[in-house]
Formats: sequence, C-alpha cells, structure tokens
Amino acid sequence: MGAHGSNLDDILAEDMHHWYNKFMKGSPSGVITLFELKAMLEMQGMTEEANSYVDQVFFTFDMDGDGYIDFVEYIAAVSLLLKGEINQKLKWYFKLFDQDGNGKIDRDEMETIFKAIQEITRKYDNPPEEIVELIYTKVDVKGEGELTLEEFIVGAREHPDIMLLLGQMMDLTHVLEIIVMGQKPKP
Repeated sequence: MGAHGSNLDDILAEDMHHWYNKFMKGSPSGVITLFELKAMLEMQGMTEEANSYVDQVFFTFDMDGDGYIDFVEYIAAVSLLLKGEINQKLKWYFKLFDQDGNGKIDRDEMETIFKAIQEITRKYDNPPEEIVELIYTKVDVKGEGELTLEEFIVGAREHPDIMLLLGQMMDLTHVLEIIVMGQKPKP
C-alpha cells in the first residue's frame, strides 16, 4: 500500500487509475472468478452455508451474469457497500437473501444467510434464529412467512433496530478489505 491509506475510506479516495492497478495486480486476468474469490477468503473447511453465501455474494456482484467479476462490477460493488444509499443497500440485501430468485424471502433463506455470515466472520453475537424471528415479527405484518421486496424495504425503514441489525450483520467491509488489500481475515 505504501503511502496510501490503510482503510477502505482512504482507498476509495484514491483515483481510478490507482484502483485499476490494484485490481489488476490482484487479478492479472482482469476478472475475479468464484474460485479465486473463495481462495482469497480462505474458504477451505467452511460449512456448506458459508460456501453458499459466498456463491450468492459473488452472483449478486456479477451483474451481467457472465461468471466473472470485472473491474466495473468490482467498483460498483465496493461503492454500493461502502457509499450506497439505504434503499440501494436494502435492494442488494434482498437479492442476496432471495436465494431461489422467486422474488420473496422466506425464513429459511434469511436464516441460512445469517448463519453463513457468522461462519465467515466468526462473530456469533446474535443467534440467527432470534434475528429472523425479530425481523419477521416486526416486518411480516400479514403473517405469510415470506417477505416481498417492498415489505422488506418498508419494514426495515420503519424499524431502526432492524436497520441497525441488518447493517451490522451484512457488513462486508472485511471481505472487501481482503479483496482490495490482499489481507487475510483476522481471527
């Protein structure tokens, strides 16, 4: 990193040429594959849920669906996660939770993602079952057991405690630090 910043805010402040050079240094082919992402995150020995979560993150960042994260997708993902507006982040969270792509999130999908996040981050502050129960108790006002995008966004925005919880649970800063700066996760 040299004279440049040591955190993501400093990195984002750097010019695009610098970003491109870093991306190309870490990914000389000009793209990141799912396999390469898992290698960067040291996914060996992780649970099936953690692997599934990384797959889902990868496919939501792979905006054109070509099986690679290119530089433009990479910058878009970094910008969304670090500087994105609330509604943009909530839409991304929803897409990440909606594993089967049916336009609705059920309890199992949400719980699976939260378990996977905890496996990767090794932070077990809140049991996933309790988080899901809190969200569905407050947000699933019709009691259907699943949330549409609109219900998810409205519910999250109406309940600051849920917004805070989602922000903490879905914080992928550590993943971006590993990708951008080549650091290994800290135990």
